[in-house]
This record gives sequence, C-alpha cells and structure tokens, in this order.
Amino acid sequence: MFTILMLSGEDVRALLAMDACIDAIEACLRALAQDAAVQPLRSVLRLPGSAGVLGLMPAVLEQPPVAGAKLITVFGDNAARGLDSHQGTVQLFAIDDGRPLAILDAASITAIRTAAASAVATRALARQDADCLAILGTGVQAASHLDAICAVRPIRTVRVWGKTPEHAERFASEHTARTGLEVEARPTARAAVEDAAVVCTVTAAREPVLAGAWLAPGCHINAVGACTPQARELDAAAVARARVFTDRRQSAECEAGDLILARRDGAIGDDHLRGELADVLLDRPEGRTTAHDITLFESLGIGIFDLAAGHLVYRRARAAGRGITVTF
Repeated sequence: MFTILMLSGEDVRALLAMDACIDAIEACLRALAQDAAVQPLRSVLRLPGSAGVLGLMPAVLEQPPVAGAKLITVFGDNAARGLDSHQGTVQLFAIDDGRPLAILDAASITAIRTAAASAVATRALARQDADCLAILGTGVQAASHLDAICAVRPIRTVRVWGKTPEHAERFASEHTARTGLEVEARPTARAAVEDAAVVCTVTAAREPVLAGAWLAPGCHINAVGACTPQARELDAAAVARARVFTDRRQSAECEAGDLILARRDGAIGDDHLRGELADVLLDRPEGRTTAHDITLFESLGIGIFDLAAGHLVYRRARAAGRGITVTF
C-alpha cells in the first residue's frame, strides 16, 4: 500500500512562485553539469489522424533526490478548443525505494518552468542593463516569460507581437494593467524586435518570425517555440549572428529546427553550438564575451526541469496540507 499526492494546476500555480522556480532550474542545471543528474532524450510519438504528439520525458536528480517523468500531449491548435496546448501529468518517485510520491498537472508546471529556464539563460547571457523586452507570441508562454524576464533584468518597456493583432492588443492591455509596465502591441515582428535588448520567441510557428537583420548588437534571444526538426522561429541569419547555447546538446542536435535548418541552409557549421547552459553557469564555456555579442538560448525543455519544479511544489504542498492524497 502507498499514497500519492495529487496536485492540480491551481495547486501548482499557487505554490510555484517564479523566483523560486528560477532558482530551482538553475540548481538542477548545475547538477546536470556536475553529473548529478540523468537526462536521456525524450521520446515523441505523433498521434495518428491528428496534429498532436505524445511525449515521454524521464529524468533523475540526485538533489533533490527524485526520479520521474512528464507524460504529455501537445496540440498546437488547442487554443481554438479553449484548451492549453500541453495536456498531461508530471509523476514523481522516491529514488531510495521507488515509491510513487506525486502526480502533478503538467500544463502549469510546463508554463512556469519553461519561462524560468529562459530567465536562467537571460541572467547568464543578457547584458546587465537590458531594459527593453520583445515578445513574439501572445499565449501562455508569452505571459510567463514576461514575468520571468522581469525577475532577472530591469525591464522597463515591453513590446509584443502576435499573428492576430487583436490578441496582441489584448495582451498589452491586460499586462500593462497587471504589471504597471509599458506593454505595447506592435503591428509587425520587426517593429517589436528592433532595439530590444531581450527577445523571446514563444510562437507555434513553423517558418521564421524573427530575422537576423532586425537584431540590435548586444541583444539576447530566448527561442522557445520551435522544438521539432521541421519547425523554426528564427531565420538562418539570426542563428548565424549569435553565440548559441542550449539546455541539452543531444536534444538540440535531434530536435532544434532553428539550428538544424540553419545548418542545412549552409549558414552555420556543426561547431556553431557553443555549449549547454549548464556549462555556462560554471564558466565553461564563456557565455557573453562583449557588450555587442548577440546571444541565443535555444530552449527545447528537458525532464529535469519538470522534476525540479515538481518536487518544489510537492514539498510546499505537503507543508501546506494542500492537494488530494490517494491511497493504493
């Protein structure tokens, strides 16, 4: 007999503050760089007769001591159904005896931990004085990235672009009122990006929405939306201009369409990827070398992020007496 703590999306959002999640993601990346984590490549299956995929993302962390996996579906057109694009669960297990510990809502974990990873990259790679943020996309990740980047840099102005102008205007209005920042909808992606110090691409695009010619010297890019070999948010020139880092080299080589397609186009070579963000945190290799460097974090999302964030929620839920306990 064993018990599992069940935690809903509401529980996750109440217990997982962005600043705490940023610190948890940085800690698990440092563990990865020091061989204190196991991170295999995720498995992805395309679902027959649909535009969706089923993904399995296992991992192990030594600190906190937890094993587990995220089992999730991704449907890019779910917004039209009134649903999140990500549906699934994160499951945690004790590594000393294998006991199941918790099952958590994956959509809420993913929304927060993905932006937290971009914040870790921004803290490591962006200029200290970066105060203008451009967001391409208006969905869940756009909102969470606004909060995450503002947690690590002194952002004063925000520009947002979306393929549907009405969505961009709504996003700007809602988040100006919520944050007190100047959030402005721009009519084109170029108008949003020009002169921005930090750029986050959080779209479902399969063709580039960000051109290298638009990038200001010294800007930092978090490329989040394209996570299959056939999809890209950045054109080849944007990738070629940047010092490129990723969360996991194996994932980038197999899944990062931004890099795979730029290499196919002859814009970059096999050695263009400088290294993993985990190594940058330990100064191997150096991230930003000058104020004029353009840096790029190619985010694929890895299982240790879900474990780190999920275990933090689990600990806080137990302390607060939150969630539903199920006995098997």
